[in-house]
Amino acid sequence: MRGLLDGVLDAGQEVASTLARNKLRALLTACGVFWGIFMLIVMLGVGKGLERGTAENLGGLTLRSVFVWSQRTGMAFRGLQPGRYVRFDNADIEAVRRVPGVERVAPRLRLGEWRDGGRVTAGPRSGVFSVLGYYPDLPYVEPVRLVRGRFVNERDLREGRKVAVVGEEVRRVLFEDADPIGKSLQVRGIHFRIVGEIASDRGGDEGERVKATVFVPFSTFQVAFNVPDRVGWFGLTARPDASALEVEQAVRRTLMARHRVHPDDVGAIGSFNAADRFGKVGGLFRAISVFVWCVGTLTLLAGVLGVSNILLITVKERTRELGIRKALGATPWSIVSMVLAEAITLTALAGYVGMVAGVGALELVAAAVAGLERAPLRAPEVDLGVALLATLILVISGAIAGIVPARHAARVSPVEALKAE
Repeated sequence: MRGLLDGVLDAGQEVASTLARNKLRALLTACGVFWGIFMLIVMLGVGKGLERGTAENLGGLTLRSVFVWSQRTGMAFRGLQPGRYVRFDNADIEAVRRVPGVERVAPRLRLGEWRDGGRVTAGPRSGVFSVLGYYPDLPYVEPVRLVRGRFVNERDLREGRKVAVVGEEVRRVLFEDADPIGKSLQVRGIHFRIVGEIASDRGGDEGERVKATVFVPFSTFQVAFNVPDRVGWFGLTARPDASALEVEQAVRRTLMARHRVHPDDVGAIGSFNAADRFGKVGGLFRAISVFVWCVGTLTLLAGVLGVSNILLITVKERTRELGIRKALGATPWSIVSMVLAEAITLTALAGYVGMVAGVGALELVAAAVAGLERAPLRAPEVDLGVALLATLILVISGAIAGIVPARHAARVSPVEALKAE
């Protein structure tokens, strides 16, 4: 064991001595490897950050979310003329729940038209906010986060309680920094007791919309605002073992059959499938990731070729030394291992510095975009698996870089080497 350790230390000292004799050459050679791994890490990290930012700005929905809403018919069917507005009702809720593959259903109602709001007051303060009636399953369909208090529950829904959950912006306008839990607000003269405050993990306009919304139990909304037996639209999730696309189509067919809509009248009921949208975005970023790996690897290989060429020059300069070593009994493997050690050491050191510099650059970018709410780039970083893969590439690259020079060094003839100038 001690002999092996001594051998490793001797080899390390020899490699260090060889590199130290040609500091400028070693530094310039290392720059190629450094730049290759630096660019690979930075491009992969930025690509991951762009993927996160795009996903957040697209809504941050779960990949199994499906949304279905009513529109006007475009075709006559069963004696009904085109142009009729499809109106969902309470019976549709159970019908959608029975559709195979549906996991959770969150029907909703809105006060006023789309993007309209209602005047909400709390004491002397007031503001215009969206008012929605919803089911307790909402947090499973959309990524809302509880800040304090609680969500609306089944008992609130069953008993028609006049309770409300407010978004962060509603709390800020009506109560500033005070805790709103237990306080009341009014919508069209109807009092609601606040039981919770929520925030949104979604970016862009959708996230701002959730923050500026008052949520009340669905059944309470129907009675309080005189919209009995009415459903505005559905949010739902597909089961993990079901296809979200198939669930979307099955729900559409069910609602079209219930409301006597022609099977080919696709515009009568609108829908949005988060899995389909994110699948397309995910495909784009997978292509970008492949492109980044190709560019980064080629850049790294360019640096490796530089290492190989420099080592060839070094072997040429050390021809006499190598001949003396072989004349004194050095085996071809000892010569090969010496050159390979130099190649691996040079690429590993340069690559390690490049990797650290790349991670540092990503941290600086992450700090710069942390305070930007709608930036397309979010938290660029490289995971452990990518770092390990990059390390493996470095080791392999170093070995590859030293193969040709090592073979050349092993073939040096002692007699010819001693004659060399």
